[in-house]
Amino acid sequence: MIVFKEAEISGATETASVEKTVRDILDAVRSGGDEAVRNYTEKFDGFRPASLRVEEKTVREAYGKVAPETVETLQFAALRIRDFALKQRECMKELRWEISPGVVLGHRLIPVASCGCYVPAGRYPLPSSALMSAIPAKVAGVKRIAACSPASRGQEGIHPAVLVAMDIAGVDEIYCMGGAQAVGALAFGTETLKPVDIIAGPGNRYVTEAKRQVSGSVGIDMLAGPSEVVIIADGSANPEWVAADALARCEHDPNSWTVIVTTSRELAEKTSGEILRQAEILPTGKLALEAWRNNGRILLADSLEEAVTITDEIAPEHLQVMTENSGETAEKLNNFGSLFIGPYAPVAFGDYVSGPNHILPTVRCARFSNGVYAGTFIKVSSYQEISREGAYSLAEKCVSFADLEGLFGHKRSAELRKKDGGCDREQG
Repeated sequence: MIVFKEAEISGATETASVEKTVRDILDAVRSGGDEAVRNYTEKFDGFRPASLRVEEKTVREAYGKVAPETVETLQFAALRIRDFALKQRECMKELRWEISPGVVLGHRLIPVASCGCYVPAGRYPLPSSALMSAIPAKVAGVKRIAACSPASRGQEGIHPAVLVAMDIAGVDEIYCMGGAQAVGALAFGTETLKPVDIIAGPGNRYVTEAKRQVSGSVGIDMLAGPSEVVIIADGSANPEWVAADALARCEHDPNSWTVIVTTSRELAEKTSGEILRQAEILPTGKLALEAWRNNGRILLADSLEEAVTITDEIAPEHLQVMTENSGETAEKLNNFGSLFIGPYAPVAFGDYVSGPNHILPTVRCARFSNGVYAGTFIKVSSYQEISREGAYSLAEKCVSFADLEGLFGHKRSAELRKKDGGCDREQG
């Protein structure tokens, strides 16, 4: 492997100051409730809501503040996301199995009772994140879905398009709040907001650190870092398209990154030039180019086999394959959050309208975890239904195991069933 283009600086890391800042915010929210959340909302977002919860009237009015075409687009995306989530849910089955006479084992699929969906704001409104977090929860059967988002710049509260997306997704409660304080409110509850069972959705490093700190007292979907993509491309790929897809990922955030793994030096050279050219004409080009220069890499692989090995080691959030036989290459890959196969499958489609979820594992977590889906909000809870006959067949082995571990209460518990089961067998 040859490094054709290296990242100029290492990615941003969580610092002790972030950890302490978040801890202080969470402590304040735990003790101060609504007032603390309103104070932080005013401090960080420049907006102090009279009430944290958004009234249904405000949501209805939001439809009139966005173009009809926007509503139609959100409904189209919601339908695709919902249909895919439903198909995923259908793959999940309850289990009931009689492993031996009188011993029935199984599991039930039980939705969590409530979830909190975090929808970031920042530079742009992100209605797509509202759809991606709330729709799978609704499909899973979650009874209560609370969603929150910071006040948007130039708006008196949450951006209207985000409110419309939340409504289309089926959110039950909407709150105008963001950052670590919103995570704290969802986890601990306030006078206005009952705590939830699980928090899902992306956010900045303060949100991520807050999710880490509340994890355990509440469930979380994952700890996500900046957006990332690996693009595997050979000489058959179009450098203009590769460059466009690289910049699309880089425009998310200054810490976002793209790695292009190619077997073609010519493609590497042309793509490098295309990135510079396209950044000049892209409205977000300055930010995207900064992220590309700081965090972008181009790696020259000796073969597609080596490209696959390199990519599996990186284990990216998004993985695009643009090779002569993209399907064959894709079959060899194992570590990715979401896979995009062929030149006509840019990550942008997955971000918005193709259907699979865009809340995905980052920082190499794709080696062992997956993105948000209906199963994120479902507990797979096992059970055992055992008859007297079944108890008799298990008791002796259980007694032996309890003896081995020196747990004599366990031993007696099993012995009582053995005695009772044995008598019944003899009587029968």
